[in-house]
Amino acid sequence: MSLSASSLPQSVIITMLRAAGCVFAEDEAQLLISAARTPADLAAMVERRAAGLPLEHVLGWAEFCGLRIAVDPGVFVPRRRTEFLIRQAAILARLAARPAGQALGRSRVVVVDLCCGSGAMGAALIAALDRVELYAVDIDPAAVQCARRNLGAAGAQVYEGDLYEPLPAKLRGRVDVLVASAPYVPTDAIRLLPPEARVHEPRVALDGGADGLDVVRRVTAAAKPWLAPGGYLLVETSERQAPQTAGAVARDGLIPRVVSSDELNATVIIGTRPALQSGRDG
Repeated sequence: MSLSASSLPQSVIITMLRAAGCVFAEDEAQLLISAARTPADLAAMVERRAAGLPLEHVLGWAEFCGLRIAVDPGVFVPRRRTEFLIRQAAILARLAARPAGQALGRSRVVVVDLCCGSGAMGAALIAALDRVELYAVDIDPAAVQCARRNLGAAGAQVYEGDLYEPLPAKLRGRVDVLVASAPYVPTDAIRLLPPEARVHEPRVALDGGADGLDVVRRVTAAAKPWLAPGGYLLVETSERQAPQTAGAVARDGLIPRVVSSDELNATVIIGTRPALQSGRDG
């Protein structure tokens, strides 16, 4: 159905969105109406959404941890389940900022966000913590450009490159919290994803290889030298993949712990670098 530039009744918008398979058509209609600047703008937005473009790409932003994160077309849309990882990371960052037995914490917590996408995780941690020195990395140029928009005002550094490769050497052994929303969908399962993800999000942000853990294993394999003693790695995974992911974390010299949220259907592996003992690296 083609829409004219005249003002559209909300009921018509809802009907069109429902016909396109939008489960939350009423809520989406209200968001589109609120975001549109003109009747013509609204008509174009509704047509794009009904054609299958993710709502966040149509609006130009996604809600994440109570923030509006700019999301450009073709950039991975932050998932609500990842808010659970942020909650865990914020707790651990506060522990790192105020070590046990010390009245005052260090001036800043050093955080690295790998596979940062739009920069949503980094933005959420900056909002949740008092003092953060944040570095973010993604291999996708479009994601890096988007992340710089979301993180630049906070003074974060955003790099384009493959995982740890573009990070400055000065960070080795200094990272308190390393978060990674690496792709973990098995290659053969990509075809089962909703079209919004399968068609409109970058394959590199979804495809984790044959068992879904190719990139995750690369993250865990190189994490320890970057972490400060007692520092934390947090990796999002699925419940089914959690044992293998925790095993990889342990093999790479970190102490693994599995945490999950039934509410958000989220699973996170936390790997802790052992603290230094007797002058030796644990």
